[in-house]
Amino acid sequence: MEPGKDLAEITAGLDRLYRSRTSADGFLNAEGLIPVAVAPVEARAFDSYDAVRAALAALDERVADADIAPLRRDYILEMTDSLCALMDTFEGRPISFADRLSRQIRIAPGPVDEAILDEYRVVMRDALDELGYRSGDLAADTARWEAERQVPPEQVIERLADLTREARERTARFMYDLSAEWIEPVGVTDKPFSAYCDYPGRKVLLNLDFPYTIYDLKHLAAHEAFPGHLVHLGLREIYVRDGAMPLDGAQVVTSSASSALFEGIADNGMAFIGWTDTPDDQMAVNLQRLRSALRCNAAWMRHAEGRTMEEIVPVIAAASFQSEETVGGRLAFLNHALRAPFVYAYWAGERAVDAVWQTVAPDERARFWASLYGQMHTPATIARFRETHG
Repeated sequence: MEPGKDLAEITAGLDRLYRSRTSADGFLNAEGLIPVAVAPVEARAFDSYDAVRAALAALDERVADADIAPLRRDYILEMTDSLCALMDTFEGRPISFADRLSRQIRIAPGPVDEAILDEYRVVMRDALDELGYRSGDLAADTARWEAERQVPPEQVIERLADLTREARERTARFMYDLSAEWIEPVGVTDKPFSAYCDYPGRKVLLNLDFPYTIYDLKHLAAHEAFPGHLVHLGLREIYVRDGAMPLDGAQVVTSSASSALFEGIADNGMAFIGWTDTPDDQMAVNLQRLRSALRCNAAWMRHAEGRTMEEIVPVIAAASFQSEETVGGRLAFLNHALRAPFVYAYWAGERAVDAVWQTVAPDERARFWASLYGQMHTPATIARFRETHG
């Protein structure tokens, strides 16, 4: 018994029900629960969220008794629970932000510990010292480093395209040869994201309201395209079509048990293709990690502590060495009901994948990537990738 078809059809039915009850306009609402599906899925017909819950409970019972690999069983049970938690939010049932993080994103809830933030700052300080930025003031040195590497706005799209081509070549050399694929960078404004992979349209939408260093663009080339979302979705499309991956692998499901690994794969893209070998890279990677962690803390302040955005933005701006305007733009989606916990998927996902990547020997990399890209995971199951997945 392979339950992937059942899970995919139930999830598609939940998406249809959610969309039918969401009348608000806007980019994020238009995405629904499933922003991308790389294969057709027949949605189950549901007239209530209780009907979806009943279908998921029945699936859980079948999975518990099925002869399937333990990792696959655990993934499905985590995924169905995350969908039930999502429905609580859709219906306005009481559910704490901590429970949304633990049940939907499948991570330990809470703000990112200051000791972890300090780890990032220490690496940044060492990299800046090596690069000659030695004022002793981390904020001032970071600002100078970024200013001297900022790409002029009129050159951002061209530079992103150049870096995407380089990332494509490195991905073909080290990982998967998808050199026939391309995704076109396109500038947009007034959007609730910095960049977005439009996989069906083969476009990377880059928000030109924000400043970018050359290292920001390098990160985005890897994250959104090679070997990130474009490669990940391209492989899942091939694997589902060829029967090597169950049908639920066709779906990207927002704020679910699969979200942290979807973003974690992309955020580790530069490491996978050996693109992080200079002091500038180490500075950029750890600055990215610091800012990602602080966006998690902003979400915790907003949804667990009930603080206003007017209170939050100045605190996060100072700690992340950014302007309040930039931080306000990057946190614009925090009040979206479906997306509220999703910001944790980036930081926690990057950390979950990196923790395993650090243990993978060079001769294990192909096996690791086969599991990472070809099987569905949560932070808990990827840590056990060496077990038989089925």
